[in-house]
Amino acid sequence: MKLLIQPGDGVAPLIKAISQAKTSIEVAIFRFDQPEIEHALAAAVNRGVAVHALIAHTNRAGEDNLRRLETRLLGHGITVARTADDLVRYHGKMMLIDRRELFLLGFNLTHQDIDRSRSFGLITRNRDLVREAGRLFEADVKRHPYEPGSDRFIVSPVNARKQLAAFLKGARKQLLIYDPEVSDPAMMDILEERAKAGVDVRIIGKLTRNSPRIGTKRLGIRLHTRTTIRDGKGAFLGSQSLRELELDARREVGVIFQDATIVTHIKEVFEEDWAHDNTAEPREEAEPAPVGKVAKKVAKAVAQDLPPVAPVLDEAVRQVVGSNGGTIEFNVAEVESIVKDAVKHAVREAVKEVVEGAVEEGPGGGK
Repeated sequence: MKLLIQPGDGVAPLIKAISQAKTSIEVAIFRFDQPEIEHALAAAVNRGVAVHALIAHTNRAGEDNLRRLETRLLGHGITVARTADDLVRYHGKMMLIDRRELFLLGFNLTHQDIDRSRSFGLITRNRDLVREAGRLFEADVKRHPYEPGSDRFIVSPVNARKQLAAFLKGARKQLLIYDPEVSDPAMMDILEERAKAGVDVRIIGKLTRNSPRIGTKRLGIRLHTRTTIRDGKGAFLGSQSLRELELDARREVGVIFQDATIVTHIKEVFEEDWAHDNTAEPREEAEPAPVGKVAKKVAKAVAQDLPPVAPVLDEAVRQVVGSNGGTIEFNVAEVESIVKDAVKHAVREAVKEVVEGAVEEGPGGGK
């Protein structure tokens, strides 16, 4: 096994693995903005490697970027599949090389996650884990149910709650947890019970229930990993937080392992992060608030300045009817849908133009 630590290791290990693939590459994508990785995947296709990308059907940023990514990958000759919409999100992050090596990642393939966030990834050739990752990839590509075949391969919503609960309950001395939000009531009960039993429970991230027995700290940079070290001997690394939605309603993927060297390394990073003075708010987490205020002000101003819709629609109908000899039938629902799409497109293009101009000029007028 090998450990990836972000920020630090960057994209080089992934690009190296892609460039060395002989027969196949299978990658699950939730978010993606790494041109170097995209070029490496395209180069793999050109040398005869079968590259298959499973892309989430949606994410918080919307579907447009995902669909554009699909189009680009298809243009490179990459086989593309889209996840089903039966779960709230398909948030797992992994890559298989030649069905021999698994990259299980806590980070998305994005600049923000890789270069500006604390996260981890695991590279393993463990046959059981590689096999299970392959089975899950195939199941999600074909939109078939996945039946877990290993207690160490953690998949939400299939076996994550059961296996992670058992993992936490097994702590005898210490639980060191990276988690953006620990909020699941049952998991918090387990942590509280372990703390009462004398276990050192510390969380870098957020615990939504006040507890005098559990230590919590925020991180000085953006946090984008879900990792737990148990008793300095075993660890969980994956994409699911200890919160209900990610345990029960989303596709999340992780592994439980006991590689002594890697567990020790993660623990060292945790202790360094814990000891660091993180009294200031993480810059990445503080940015959305002013952006949200700007967006609301713009929306309010636009709404106030919009002309009445009815006269515009009436005039458009008159023009169309006139050009069709005075007779035409309208499907009201279809017209409404088309108008909504047209308005969204017009607003999106206008906002894009203004934002790009503002970014280029900056608040002081310079770049």
